[in-house]
Amino acid sequence: MSSLLIVYHSRTGGSRKMAEAAYDAAKGETQAVLKEASQAGPEDVLAASGYIFCAPENLATVSGIMKDFFDRCYYPVLGQIEGRAYAQMICAGSDGQGAVRQIARIAQGWRLNEVQPAIILCTHAQTPEAILAPKVLSNDQLAPCRDLGQALGAGLSMGVF
Repeated sequence: MSSLLIVYHSRTGGSRKMAEAAYDAAKGETQAVLKEASQAGPEDVLAASGYIFCAPENLATVSGIMKDFFDRCYYPVLGQIEGRAYAQMICAGSDGQGAVRQIARIAQGWRLNEVQPAIILCTHAQTPEAILAPKVLSNDQLAPCRDLGQALGAGLSMGVF
């Protein structure tokens, strides 16, 4: 049976809400697992058929706890997950491109198959207060996350990926 692993990190709630939206939609299509990055490990990566990586962009790069997930998992699964489907979602205050590039390079090293371009949800948070404030995301903002979860879950279930 196919399964989708959604790994996320969030300090202010934005990335968590994005990951939860994808998860809620995916679980109607395939077995889906939602894990906070600090709790996910190589065994979770190996058990999944596909992945969504969701994190905030901090200082033009992926958040430290999400990077820690990749650091802990990279070598233990290297050579064992080639060709599996992945996508990524980034919650950013500005452009999000630094985090997207970093995750894409890690996924390339794993030889994963990107099934759609990254979703970047821009909050336009530019002051310390706005950056650190809890994020409130609308249903319209979360719609692409739900669509991704549903599509990737269905694709895995049908054997498309």
